[in-house]
Amino acid sequence: MNLDRRELIHGKANDKMVMALGTFRLAILQTGPSRRLREAFLWGPFNYNLQKRWRKPVDSARTRLENRTRDLRLDKLVDQLKKLNLVLSLHELMSNQRKGYASVQLLSKWKYEVGLNIPVGAFLSKYPHIFKIYTHPVKKNVCCEVTQKMKDLIEKEAMAVSEAEVATVRRLKKLLMISTDGSLNLHALWLIRKELGLPDDFRNSVLPNYPGDFTIVSPDTLQLVSKDESLAEAEVEKWRAKEYAEKWLSEFETKYAFPVHFPTGFKIEKGSREKLKNWQRLPYLKPYEKKGVNRVGNVERFEKRAVGVLHEFLSLMVEKMIPVERVSHFRRDFSMEVNVRELILKHPGIFYMSTKGGTQTVFLREAYRRGCLVEPNPVYEARRNMLELVLLGRRNTNSVGCVQELAERCNEGSNELFAGTCDGDWAVSIFEGRDERSPTADVSDMEVQSDEEDQD
Repeated sequence: MNLDRRELIHGKANDKMVMALGTFRLAILQTGPSRRLREAFLWGPFNYNLQKRWRKPVDSARTRLENRTRDLRLDKLVDQLKKLNLVLSLHELMSNQRKGYASVQLLSKWKYEVGLNIPVGAFLSKYPHIFKIYTHPVKKNVCCEVTQKMKDLIEKEAMAVSEAEVATVRRLKKLLMISTDGSLNLHALWLIRKELGLPDDFRNSVLPNYPGDFTIVSPDTLQLVSKDESLAEAEVEKWRAKEYAEKWLSEFETKYAFPVHFPTGFKIEKGSREKLKNWQRLPYLKPYEKKGVNRVGNVERFEKRAVGVLHEFLSLMVEKMIPVERVSHFRRDFSMEVNVRELILKHPGIFYMSTKGGTQTVFLREAYRRGCLVEPNPVYEARRNMLELVLLGRRNTNSVGCVQELAERCNEGSNELFAGTCDGDWAVSIFEGRDERSPTADVSDMEVQSDEEDQD
């Protein structure tokens, strides 16, 4: 009797404890501020920890783009090139005008077409070595034109492009030989004309000069007439031959290998060295080989062929870089049916993608050292000279002002101040005076005078 009574009392106590725990758990789930704590009570302490521990990490193009090791020098170069492209766009708008100049008010209407996010006047005043701002003598409005120094650099680039026409045609033939049927879209070629080193009017100025090599099949398709087997060799083959001869590596190690240069600070994961070594030895169909490309069952070889095609494509560019969106125009023509951005991010030792400047730009990593091209060419050097003038900004503007002042004084030969013949003797005295008394000396004298006045 006593035993049954004790069991009844103990059972009622357990029921009350279970009800109390349930009420406590419900109160925490309703009023608990932490979402993590609510999930822990919902799934239980052991199940919750196990789920978090064994959750598979997401590996996609977006996560690779966010977690990639950045190359600060190439990112900085892309930012600088964006400024140069804005300057060249404004120069193109001014050159389209009848007299070669345009008013600042008219340029402000084209601000969004060019891609400026600041007022046009503020942008023009940043580059006095490139833009000359003045008041029109008749209309009395503020006008702008490109300086003679910038015009000379632009003409130098155009001259370098015209002199390198033979090499450019050779690169164009190699591009057509990479395509499956020996043809490419003219609009796609026009989009990469600057990267390839072609003039803007290459359809009328370059293609008619080589009727034995090119022909326009339809209004928008360029066809290769005859193939040159001597050009059917990828640029990476030169590196492979050099590695084979200088480093005494076996043909098995270098026949299908690519140069790999990881960026500074790149962390190599465990086991990735062995994977990279096996991938370097993996055979693939080279860009100029025309055989059936089957993706089923040969995914790794298919992707390696896409890497080889993209490597050759970038090697044929003048500056060894190109926006990623322009590469997508050639995917079908090159039988490169892969996600180009994911392919680039998957091989950080061969390519580098920069997201600076509002665009995604891919670089051939082996072609750059410390932000500069390893093997420069005349077109690249001409564009670098323009970039240096842009980066000069407002520095060294005193020398420009002195030259302009001397030119204006020479033109005012009929004035009372410079009456008579302008034989050049006065210019020598002016330069001698500037050498004897430099602007820094004037500033120092002014500082000394101000100090004496403060002492008095």
